Amino acid sequence: MSGNDSNKMTTNIENASGEWVDGISGSPSTNGKDAKKGPVVLTVNQVTKTIGKKHIVDKLSFDIHRGEIVGLLGPNGAGKTTTIRMIVGLIDMSQGDVLVKGHSIKSDFVQAVRHIGGIIENPEFYPYMSGYDNLRQYQRMSEGVTITRIMEVVKLVGLQDAIHKKVRAYSLGMRQRLGIAQALLHNPSILILDEPTNGLDPAGIREMRDYLKQIARDEGIAILVSSHLLSEMELMCSRVVVIQEGKFVTERSIGGTVANEELTTVSLRVNDTAMAEQTAQHLKDIILINSSEEEGMITLQLHEEDIPTLIQSLCDARVRIYRVEEMKSSLEEEFLKWTGGNRIA
Repeated sequence: MSGNDSNKMTTNIENASGEWVDGISGSPSTNGKDAKKGPVVLTVNQVTKTIGKKHIVDKLSFDIHRGEIVGLLGPNGAGKTTTIRMIVGLIDMSQGDVLVKGHSIKSDFVQAVRHIGGIIENPEFYPYMSGYDNLRQYQRMSEGVTITRIMEVVKLVGLQDAIHKKVRAYSLGMRQRLGIAQALLHNPSILILDEPTNGLDPAGIREMRDYLKQIARDEGIAILVSSHLLSEMELMCSRVVVIQEGKFVTERSIGGTVANEELTTVSLRVNDTAMAEQTAQHLKDIILINSSEEEGMITLQLHEEDIPTLIQSLCDARVRIYRVEEMKSSLEEEFLKWTGGNRIA
């Protein structure tokens, strides 16, 4: 965390009626709509934070699209929290800009920040008031938030049975969900969460993950989340952005293929590993990784488009195939490879 970080706070700003700018000039990777993604909601463009002579964040760029959950990963001191604080306007950036639905955080702050809902560290509430009264308190400070909308977000985060209880009786997970409800009241376009599962037990973590995925799906809200739980990020996010020493390292679509990986690793369970191995060796550009006659398994590397040819050749050789499985590295393994073994934080 940067030395310029302020006290714990929740960022919730009322929704804008400003016009959506379709296509963002100067976006580092995509503009407007992508063939497989919705419109760009957030663009971080060459953002830099310098303290003295040290670059805390150095020319960082990435986009986030409507309805996707993006994880921000990095080792301890990588600049994750500093990046999030610059995005929501809590600290100034030295260079670059952040665009939220086409509005610049630097030159059009009010319009830009109206599209953002967020929790930076832990949400804070009046403990002697009920969850409902806390949301009503926020409603009084915001335009356009109705009682109907309050009940919509309460249902969305699963607090219907506890919303009239005093917050002092809430578990940590319930407080986190109440914080997300407050952040959603003004219909933001993007939800930004710094360590939303911090301190939660396994059941609370799973609940939080399910609610965030539901929010992204049902509300069409983009979500940017930072966390140190790599396994949880792999289950929650559709994409991760990895930074180290304030610089962009890589990004990966979860569940998809990595752009720079040319070969796919597959494991096959067959009735005759010797014949399968012999057949594979006669095919072009197929690498034998491992073969176990006892387990009836053979592991190969090949181009994805060559998999049907391999299957057909094995069938022609009368090799029975019981299972074909793609072997993928876990996000933890990939992260350690990307960052040279540095620990997440």
